[in-house]
Amino acid sequence: MKKILQSFVSLPVILVTAIIVVVVLVKGKGPVEHQDIGYPIKAVEVITVNKIPFRVRAVAFGHVEPSIIINAKSEVSGKISYMHPDLKQGASIKKGTVVLRIEPTTFEISLNQSKAGLAGSQSSLAQLNVEQASTKDALVIAQKKLAVELKELERIQVLWDKHLIARSSLDAEQKNVLSLQQSVQDIEGKLASYASRKAAMRAQIQQSESQVDQSQDTIGRTEVVMPFDARIGAVAVEKDEFTPAGTILFEALGVEQVEINAQLPVQQFRPLVSAGLAESGASINLQNPENLQAALNSMQLETRVRLVGDLENSIVWQGKLVRLSESVDPTRDTLGLVIAVNKPYEGIIPGIRPPLLKGMYASVEIFAPAKQTIVIPRKAVHQGRVYVVTADNTLVIRRVKILFNQGELVVIAEYDNGVGIKEGEQIIISDVIPVIEGMPLKPLVADDYKRKMLRDALGEQF
Repeated sequence: MKKILQSFVSLPVILVTAIIVVVVLVKGKGPVEHQDIGYPIKAVEVITVNKIPFRVRAVAFGHVEPSIIINAKSEVSGKISYMHPDLKQGASIKKGTVVLRIEPTTFEISLNQSKAGLAGSQSSLAQLNVEQASTKDALVIAQKKLAVELKELERIQVLWDKHLIARSSLDAEQKNVLSLQQSVQDIEGKLASYASRKAAMRAQIQQSESQVDQSQDTIGRTEVVMPFDARIGAVAVEKDEFTPAGTILFEALGVEQVEINAQLPVQQFRPLVSAGLAESGASINLQNPENLQAALNSMQLETRVRLVGDLENSIVWQGKLVRLSESVDPTRDTLGLVIAVNKPYEGIIPGIRPPLLKGMYASVEIFAPAKQTIVIPRKAVHQGRVYVVTADNTLVIRRVKILFNQGELVVIAEYDNGVGIKEGEQIIISDVIPVIEGMPLKPLVADDYKRKMLRDALGEQF
């Protein structure tokens, strides 16, 4: 019992002693030293911003169609007597080749009849000319006879006045003069009628000549001659088949040029036109066809045609923008650009380079002339802001004015009143998390990416 009481008495003494020791140790210890370690240095990829040659580019899509397509129709009725061996779908036929002939016998008979009628009319006109000449001679003779008889009448009249002849002699001479006068009048009347008769005959000859020309033209229409180098589409007739006038015979597709009516979003067309017209200084007037065509030519747009589905994008045709469609598609908000490609069948390599055939689906890349512009990667823009590396390698957030986007690139306005990027400044192109303005950076220059961006800006990546 006595030991227990002694334990309770010593416990407070121990606690007090421990507290005194702790207080002495705390008061005797010096102040805690704080070390300012700052933000950790962040390694980032950067590129230096400079004006680079940039080509505004747009991509449109459309189907290939030959520039010239004809659906040949029969212009006369008849049996098809000849068809060229190559007049088959998919075959090629040269310009000037007779590809089809309709039996011309009926039309040749009509031509012969027209020629016979013409010859008869010409012969009748010649006969009238001979008769007219003969009548003129007869008139001269009759007029001479009349002149002689008139003199004789004067002589007899003198004798009658002297009562040297009987009255019957004077009457007989007057009768002769009247008869000759009547003969002269008849001949003159006949001679006057030749003008109208010859005019009528000339009209008949002209009609006969027209009939001959018409018959010859009809015979010419029995032959169908290929007007250009062509590939044959659908063929709708067979040899020995009777074909009425106006029947479709075959389809021919021109091989010298194809066109692609490529649909381009209107919002992509605006910067393309602006860049092209800025270089040429021209303007577009849709009401003046000559002005429109001149403006399109002066824009110096380059077009590259590729087949959709060509994974390697290795097959390229050079085209030319020749005209614009007359309206905007209200559903897709696209404008049609007609691109012409010359010699689409040249350089064909079976299995490697095909020709541009009707119906193929193609992409058309259109490039404006290169212009020195401030271009940055799209991934460097964060909600209208970019991360700029200062001269002392710290981060600054700055707003930029975006003019337009193109693929992985962004075209921005030049630096103005704190907005934009100055030439020679570095911007961050890698992710930065978290983003704290003023944080220290370790810039790593991305030369390979800058070279790729330069190629992209000129459209050389395709």
